[in-house]
Amino acid sequence: MDRMVQPPLVDTTACLCRVDAGLKTVAGAKKYVPRTKLCLQPSIKPSIHPTRNKAARSNRSCYQSPLLPGLPDDLAIACLVRVPRVEHRKLRVVCKRWYRLLCGNFFYSLRKSLGIAEEWIYIIKRDREGKISWHAFDPVYQLWQPLPPVPKEYSEALGFGCAVLSGCHLYLFGGKDLLKGSMRRVIFYSARTNKWHRAPDMLRRRHFFGSCVIKNRLYVAGGENEGVHRSLRSAEVYNPNKNRWSFISDMSTAMVPFIGVVYEDKWFLKGLGPHRQVMSEIYQPETDSWYPFYNGMVAGWRNPCASLNGQLYALDCKDGCKLRVYDEVGDSWSKHIDSKIHLGNSRALEAAALVPLNGKLCIIRNNMSISLVDISKSNDLKGTTAQHLWETIAGKGQFKTLVTNLWSSLAGRNRLKSHIVHCQVLQA
Repeated sequence: MDRMVQPPLVDTTACLCRVDAGLKTVAGAKKYVPRTKLCLQPSIKPSIHPTRNKAARSNRSCYQSPLLPGLPDDLAIACLVRVPRVEHRKLRVVCKRWYRLLCGNFFYSLRKSLGIAEEWIYIIKRDREGKISWHAFDPVYQLWQPLPPVPKEYSEALGFGCAVLSGCHLYLFGGKDLLKGSMRRVIFYSARTNKWHRAPDMLRRRHFFGSCVIKNRLYVAGGENEGVHRSLRSAEVYNPNKNRWSFISDMSTAMVPFIGVVYEDKWFLKGLGPHRQVMSEIYQPETDSWYPFYNGMVAGWRNPCASLNGQLYALDCKDGCKLRVYDEVGDSWSKHIDSKIHLGNSRALEAAALVPLNGKLCIIRNNMSISLVDISKSNDLKGTTAQHLWETIAGKGQFKTLVTNLWSSLAGRNRLKSHIVHCQVLQA
């Protein structure tokens, strides 16, 4: 059993994934206003954040000031819930009642039911010295937002996993500590509280493994254990509703995955076997079974890919300015969406991630430039007419030409300052 050491900036808590999904309007919202148990998350036991001793309830004033002077609380909530997400950090510090409201499930489930929840891009990077940092991008205002530091145990970790559950919780799990070796540790960041919390450890130590989320459950498989380069066959799943990990069926053979995607509620994995041979497997959660699989999809699958609206897309060039679309009928990657504006072969301009964002495909490059592709308008379009589908929302490095890239390489100034390790989208 691992010795539990509380990391900085992390709270020990039950998972905060329960959402009041049935609430559709603000009618009767008074009963969910802070000071009632229904709007509060499970109690958080602080491990590092100090709290003052609260006065006894009998000494508190029974009078509660309104959320907004002159308005009933239900109407006040109807106003506050429409404040853009970029301002929520400021709203939390106005008063205790606003803080409790904005940290509760009701506030964000109401934003989601009203269709005004916002998606932000979260990028985890590693610099030349191996240090981990992370950044959040607001695509509406096109601004990078401040975030609390990554907890110490992941500040230099290698081969750890990253996934999003319930739309608003970003999990970091497993990985390899430079001194202690493989880890079982699991932590998560809540976009609602803007804090890191602890979650139950995984059942096996592992690093450089595969992971995915299917129906709000986190699956982990394969990888290596400790520093002996021993491939693993074992797999496990985390259920946030039960706040518990459990083993699932082992893979057919041990594997160190290097790419994976969820498509049609199945998990496709491609990686290296025990003898460094390329292999692929599929996992079906309904039957809890793995089986080897090799077809046209796997054969042509080399770069980051994503599934959106029942279609499978993959990057087709280094700078991510051309996409491939999987044709299930023909079992091939024969369709393409090409921007016709390519940025060059610089490592800084290399596309590191492809994720869905607000119904579009989002391409993130190592230099933090970001492009959106509106694939909903790509039906029956030829490559020569697809240029208008592309949009740049973060343009750092966008105007660096091929000649400049070549000259920088020859001059030795093209060393990559940092590269993207993980990229996820969180909703709040």
